[in-house]
Amino acid sequence: MSHEVTLSRRIPAPPAVVWEVITDLDQAQRRLSQVTDLHVITDGPYAVGTRWRETRRMMGASDTQELVVVENDPLRRTVTETVDASTTYRTTLLLESLDESAGTLLTATFQATVDDPSRLQRLALRVVGPLGLKLTERSIRTELDDIAAAAAQLNG
Repeated sequence: MSHEVTLSRRIPAPPAVVWEVITDLDQAQRRLSQVTDLHVITDGPYAVGTRWRETRRMMGASDTQELVVVENDPLRRTVTETVDASTTYRTTLLLESLDESAGTLLTATFQATVDDPSRLQRLALRVVGPLGLKLTERSIRTELDDIAAAAAQLNG
């Protein structure tokens, strides 16, 4: 059983600048308003296998998850995953160059997949699923806005 939300935002900065914002984990806590703490676990540059633990404030509560980069195509696409009990959360960020404006179209897709959901989980997803999707949309929109603001600042 899976739920998915996809949102896009035009950012008036080239893909290289947007990429720097989304992959500079040392600056994420400062740039992303929902991130309240972030600790990089692995050494080296942002790549497949990079792991970090982050705490986010969402819907009035804080939650800490360990994320890992599972796919990475620099300047184009990155995919991260985290697993919580029987649910896998996967976030894909896709960057598309808007040559005519030296801008970037950033598309974020968030997917939550429950492996072998119980009857109670299926019922809960049907009942609260629509609200969860709305809250997820709001969170993703905030993230895209934060990335755009940081890219604009870097782009000068």
